[in-house]
Parts: sequence; structure tokens; C-alpha cells
Amino acid sequence: MSIGAKPHDAALLHVSGRAQYTDDLPESAGTLHLAFGLATIAHGRFTELDLSRVNAAHGVVRVLTARDIPGTNDGGAVAHDEPVLSEGDIKFHGQPLFAVIADTHLNARKAARLADVTYTEKPAILTMDQAIADAELLEDPIVYKTGDAKVAINAATRHLAGQVEMGGQEHFYLEGHAAYALPQENGDMLVHCSTQHPTEIQHKVAESLNLPFNAVRVETRRMGGGFGGKESQPNHLAIICAVAAHHTGRPCKLRYDRDDDFVLTGKRHDFRVNYEVGFDTDGRIQGVVMDHHIRCGWTQDLSLAIADRALLHSDNAYHLPAVHLTSYRYRTNMVSATAFRGFGGPQGMFAIERIIEDIARHLDCDPMDVRRVNFYQNGQKTHYGMTIEDSVLDQLCAALVETSDYQKRRAQIETENKQNAILKRGIALTPVKFGISFTLTQLNQAGALVHIYADGSVHLNHGGTEMGQGLYIKVAQVAAKEFGIPLEQIKISAADTAKVPNTSATAASSGSDMNGMAVKAACQTIKDRLADLLRTEWGCSAAPVFDGGMVRAGDQDISFADLAGLAWSKRISLSSTGFYATPKIEWDRFKGRGRPFYYFAYGAACSEVVVDTLTGEYKILRTDILHDVGNSLNPAIDIGQIEGGFVQGAGWLTTEELVWDDQARLRTHAPSTYKIPACSDRPDIFKVTLYDNENKEETIYRSKAVGEPPFMLGISVLSALSHAIGKPLDAPATFERVLMTYEGA
Repeated sequence: MSIGAKPHDAALLHVSGRAQYTDDLPESAGTLHLAFGLATIAHGRFTELDLSRVNAAHGVVRVLTARDIPGTNDGGAVAHDEPVLSEGDIKFHGQPLFAVIADTHLNARKAARLADVTYTEKPAILTMDQAIADAELLEDPIVYKTGDAKVAINAATRHLAGQVEMGGQEHFYLEGHAAYALPQENGDMLVHCSTQHPTEIQHKVAESLNLPFNAVRVETRRMGGGFGGKESQPNHLAIICAVAAHHTGRPCKLRYDRDDDFVLTGKRHDFRVNYEVGFDTDGRIQGVVMDHHIRCGWTQDLSLAIADRALLHSDNAYHLPAVHLTSYRYRTNMVSATAFRGFGGPQGMFAIERIIEDIARHLDCDPMDVRRVNFYQNGQKTHYGMTIEDSVLDQLCAALVETSDYQKRRAQIETENKQNAILKRGIALTPVKFGISFTLTQLNQAGALVHIYADGSVHLNHGGTEMGQGLYIKVAQVAAKEFGIPLEQIKISAADTAKVPNTSATAASSGSDMNGMAVKAACQTIKDRLADLLRTEWGCSAAPVFDGGMVRAGDQDISFADLAGLAWSKRISLSSTGFYATPKIEWDRFKGRGRPFYYFAYGAACSEVVVDTLTGEYKILRTDILHDVGNSLNPAIDIGQIEGGFVQGAGWLTTEELVWDDQARLRTHAPSTYKIPACSDRPDIFKVTLYDNENKEETIYRSKAVGEPPFMLGISVLSALSHAIGKPLDAPATFERVLMTYEGA
């Protein structure tokens, strides 16, 4: 049983426009505004940086260069390879060279364009072909293998080889990046920031100012979307605002305009995957070799972990008895690619799904038949040595085949496509198996702070951030259930490094899992104190029951509010921290062995499309989804996440195309040139059902993560398009690409 389908805690604020984001916070008197001055070449050095016209521009208070940063000039999330302001070297078109501090946002932006810069250019590495031929690797190639894949392929009765291409993706959160730094007493700094990782902002700001971590406080009430794009990318804004506030003694704010946001922030990594596969006449895979080629951009950012997760999800739902995977991570002269919903998992999954369909096309059979014979069975091991113990793929997919009427519809489509020369339909049912946990073990921890006030109202803090996904309402529901009180008695407050320290990013779909358990632990500590109090007061040994706003022990009861007041009068602490560390995780990324995930989330989607073969235009007609969220904490929130994840995943693979010109300038830098799915792009018929399945592992009330796994359900749309035109499609499958592929261009 779930703990309740409750609306988002800020739903009314969202729809009425009253929800406050970073840029909506009331500005303190004397607030200044910043803008970056950007490089206009992709690779080289600036030999002269004349800022005289910038300094003289209307409203300018000061201009900052790298030498003005008191501490470390670095915004890198992992490696210290990402200067906030260039010290001479230029690594991508749009790299920040200086920062303008002015009286208004507009004056700062205007002044930032007035610099006179002299460059010495070098050849830039931009395309995937250039990267493979000439690029520097971020690290030596990483290899994961089990068995002897080459021998298995050679011994198989059937063989195929091919190449899969998939593009990147812009996050396109509704709220762009913003940071606001307010200087405090004794050189301390308060930073409001639209970030998924307040602790990392705290650390990077402290390092830039040569301060201890305790001198920097970071607060984030909410974001207007994140999708991974606010995990490491906010660092630069927060750092430069804090440095500006340090120098001027005045509050300083930086908000990217949408075009700047596109140019300055990282995207999903684009991949090229070359493969060889051996299989039998039933389509059962005997061995597979895959080489992942990945454009990572000018710095490391989070690329190593993302590329690792792509390797870990190269099996998706399928047992691969012999595997040899090699991952090449290239440094290129583009903005650094970064975290994006799925964190490399979608790229790994898309490649194996393409291989499955290539096998089916070779055998002239339904891809679902190939999928079935390769599904994991419990007890089998993954290519990284983790035993599958919780698979529901057979049952879940069989249920969706039946409820979506997949087989009958596919047969009808095959018949009708032979009779219609122009409009072609396609259908596909694709599965998802997605591992839940950070692959960097130390990140699998969370903290919480819970207060009960003397009137029985509760104040709640935890280390997670709210980006619209409903984390706060879910965790508040946990506290309400533990104390047996109405949700209205719980006050949800901002993520704050002064209240919950050393937090991990709200990422890896682990927000509810970890923060829910941390809050539960804090509540349990307080409940134990209250139980001791009742034993003392009532002489009752029975464990109290917290329910319906009352607390019962034996044959006596008391309201929760009265018990809180009694505890206060008896000097019993009504405040506690809580902590949770995910168990069972053990991972060696260099050996490619261990248990990187606590559990797996499963799902499947069946999508039907229609394609106009004269223009390449297409439409999603129907999508049926059956998704496993375990014992759902909040079915309403979970269904919303599944719907949104599916649409965003379909957008990545279809309409969303990033284009750079030969000078490395991003040409798709606004809604006018970059096409995210609109309401009209959703399926005409859209059915989402939660699969009835309790989590095998001891997560919060046996629920499962829901943030990232639904994203990969969008693969069903591209697979359906490929079925419609009878040919494999690379991504993004824009109208133009569909037309050219169909016509053989």
C-alpha cells in the first residue's frame, strides 16, 4: 500500500505564479548584477584582453578577471580542470574570459560585449570523427568484460556488425541558471542558488574565497527543473557571484539569459557505438563487442562516471554471456557534456536495443521474440558480476503485451503498411532495467533534521533538493506517517547546508530512497524518546502507536500535540538528526566488478507511430506504459514522473537536435531553433499503469526510485519509427532524418 496520492506541496504556488525561485527572491538594497564576457573562438589563447571600453560602459561598477579570484579559480566538479575565468587558454567557443559587475542585468550584458580581445587560434577538435582521430583522452580506455566475446561471436551461427549514433540533449529546464550571493559578517557568505547540489556549491565557493566550509551557507528552496543540468553546472555562477560580493561588499546576482544558458552549460553526451554480435537462430545472443566513443567537451566534469554508467547499462534487460566493452572518453573543444537524466544509462541502453532490433531484422522476426529469449532470469549475473535477484521483466512485459494488445496491433500494422504507400505505421515494445544508486559509493548517504514544536507541528529539513519532481511532498509524507499526524502539520523548508551538512546531489534517482530513510531515522529517534516518556508517566510497557493524530499505549491515549507539550514540559528533546547510508554497495570501477546498485527498477512501454513517407513527419498515436515503482510512496507523483520521463526520452531520440557550426558556435541556442516536445507531441492515447511489485530491498516502505528509469521508455518511440519505415534509425530521428533514411539518402 502507498502512503497516499497527495498533490505536489507547491502545486498551487506553481500554477498561480507565486512559487519563489532564486531570481524571484526580494533583492537586498544595493544588489549588483553580473554577466560573463565570452570567448569568440573555440581553441587557442587570448594574447590581449583590453577591457577599457567595458569598464567605461554605463552602469559598470567593476570588471573581474582570473587574477581577482582570491582562492582557487576552478569550478570543476571532480577534476580541477575547469577555470571559472580563463587565464589565457581558450578551450571552447563561449568560454568565460571576464565578468562584469553592473547596476542592472541589462547593463552588465551590454558591457560584457565591448571587450577588445586579440586571439591566437589553434585547430579545434569538434566532430566525432576528429575526436576519434586526434583528440586527447580524459583517461585510458575503460574495459569491462566477461567471458571471451570474440570466441563466442566466432562460434555463433549468425553474426552482425554495425554502428549506432545518438546525439546529445539540452536540459531546457523552465527556470534557467541563477545565483545570488549576499556577504555576511566576518567575511562569511550566504548563497542562494538554483542547484541540485548545495554542498558542492558550498565547497566551491569556499575554495574560491579561501574560506572554511562553515563560512559559506547555501540555500535552495526549489528549482524550476534540473534533470542533471543543475548538478555541476551552477558552480560557475555561484563562485563568481560570491567573488563579486567579496570585492564589492554588496549582494551580487547572476542569471543566464536563455541563449547564454544554452551556450554556457553542458548537454547530454553524444555517443557513437560500434558493435559486433554473435547469436543463434532464435536470436539468443552468444557474445557481443561494443566500443563506446564519447565526446566529453573541454573538461572532465562528470564524464567518467557517466561513461561508466553507460557501460553498466549496456545490457539493459538482457543476459549477455560473453561481453567485451571498451569506452573512449574524448576531450573536445566544446562546452563540457554533463549529467542528464539517466546519467549515461540511456546511451548504453539505446545501443543494445538497436542491436536487438538489428538481430530481429536479420532473422525477419518480431523484435519482441528476440527480447524475450534474452531477458535476464533471476540468478544470472550481469557483465559486471552482480547477481540479478529481483527481475520481473518476463511477467511485466507479458502483462503489457496483453493489455496493450501488442500482437494483434502489430499484425494489423504489417498488413496495412503493405496496402498504404504513403502513411506507414510502426509499433514497438521496449523494456527497461535501470540500476539505482550512485556508482561512487561515498555519495550513497543522506542526512535529515526534524523538529517537533510544543504545539505538535513539525519542521523538516533534509539534504535533498526540490526541482519539481515531488521529493519534498514524498519525504513529508514519511514524517507524517511516522508520527501518525496529518500532512498539514508538516512544514517543508529549503535545503540548507547550515542545517544538513555534507549532502550528496539530488541525483541518481536516489532522492526519496535516501532522504526518506534519513527522515524516518530522525523520526524514530524522537518517537523512542516519547515512548520512554509515556512509560515513565503511565507505567505502561506497551509500545505506543502513532496514528490519526493520537498516540496510544496500552489502554490510554493522548493527542500528538498534547504529547509534544508534555515532552517539552518534562525537558525531553523534540529534535533529532537522522542519517542513512545505502547498504550492500561495493564497486571497483577499474576492474568493472562488484555491486554498483542496491536494486533495479523495471518498466516497459509499447508505442505506436505513423509516418508520412513523403515528408518524414510523424506522430505518436498511442503509448501504453507499465512501470515498476515498488510500493509507491505517492502514485500521483510517480505517474507524473513516468509521463514526463517518457516524453523527455522520446524528445531526445526524435526532435531534439543540437547543431554546432564549423567554428564551434552552437546554432540551436533558443526555443526557435531547438525543438523540445510540446503538448501536441504527446501520444493521442497515453496509458500509464503502476506495476504491483514490492521492492525486495529495504527501501523506504519498499518503494522504488522513479526519477530516471521512465526516461528510457522513450526508446519505444524510435523503435516504432524504425519499424514503420523498415530501416534502423540513428538519433535524433528528426523529420529530415526519417525522410532521408526512408529514401536511402
